[in-house]
Amino acid sequence: MAIPSNKEELVNDIVVNYQRLMNELHQISIDDTTNKELQGHSKNTLISINNLVAYLIGWGQLVITWHEKKSKQLHVDFPATGYRWNELGQLAQKFYKYYEHLEFNALLNELDITTNQILNIIESKSNHELYVVPWYGQWTLGRMIQLNTASPFKNARSRIRKWKKFKQL
Repeated sequence: MAIPSNKEELVNDIVVNYQRLMNELHQISIDDTTNKELQGHSKNTLISINNLVAYLIGWGQLVITWHEKKSKQLHVDFPATGYRWNELGQLAQKFYKYYEHLEFNALLNELDITTNQILNIIESKSNHELYVVPWYGQWTLGRMIQLNTASPFKNARSRIRKWKKFKQL
């Protein structure tokens, strides 16, 4: 799928990749969701399915926070307060830790809520606001949303499929 260039394509990209990801996730036994067997977001680390879902929630929540702060004309620390773009592995660890108390189905529910909140943000914006006005440096809001939702959904699905193949599931 090409990189979205308008509101309709963005919504479609998120929805399609989210549905594909959820189809993969719903085929996994809950017993397998806590095993650290997937390649992590930092070099030479392993994560669980639960960690992977926590990562997706974490980035989605960042998108929501960025939007809320920018809407109130408040300063936004990108990617997150206390983290730089070259420290994303450490940020991933923060997400794993923050959501570690949630079981698999609760994580899926949280991801669903987060994704719907982002879709609501998109729905509230015009195509001009999403794809014409620079929002963060040269990046538009639509592109920042896509980079932190649809793209990670697609990547997560690939990781899961690779893991399933390795496990012969």
